Amino acid sequence: MSARDTTAVVMPIKSFQTAKARLADTLSLDARAALARRCAETVLRAARPLPVFVVCDDPDVAAWAAAHGASVVAAERPGLNEAAAAGREAVRQAGFARVLTVHSDLPNATSLGSLADEAADAVIVPDRHRDGTNALLLPTAGPFTYRYGPGSFAAHREEAADRGLAIRVVERPDLALDLDTLDDLREAGIDVRGN
Repeated sequence: MSARDTTAVVMPIKSFQTAKARLADTLSLDARAALARRCAETVLRAARPLPVFVVCDDPDVAAWAAAHGASVVAAERPGLNEAAAAGREAVRQAGFARVLTVHSDLPNATSLGSLADEAADAVIVPDRHRDGTNALLLPTAGPFTYRYGPGSFAAHREEAADRGLAIRVVERPDLALDLDTLDDLREAGIDVRGN
């Protein structure tokens, strides 16, 4: 059995309609919703053939995930850390040994399967500023506290080290860009004129 056979992907996704609120001064509501959906579809394609668990509390996102063959996990509490923890537990209960938590706003994501082949206990893929964590591979067994938010790259390294996990940092250009600011949109080549 390969590492890919024992790994599942978790994608926490907010409502497409309320996603990317920080870009409200740049993009219209409809443009933000379309962008969020387009990026989520890109990440979902990049995850294949790994099984995907979408954590959400929005019926439209749940229907979208189910229509794309993903398992749906109900987010019982708000927040990215809580969604990641709920996804990890769902993946553990489904019998997977490893969980790859990945953001849904990565417009350039390609194959995520190669991360599942990494031998380290914890694999951390930072954002392009080496501040955030865009992908995080962990065992499903044992304690781990997700620490998303400002400085999560360093915080996740510290958490993994505190848990005694062997850590590997993987720089992936296709996973380095997430969309939070106007500068991110420009870096992605997204035209914001007329939105």
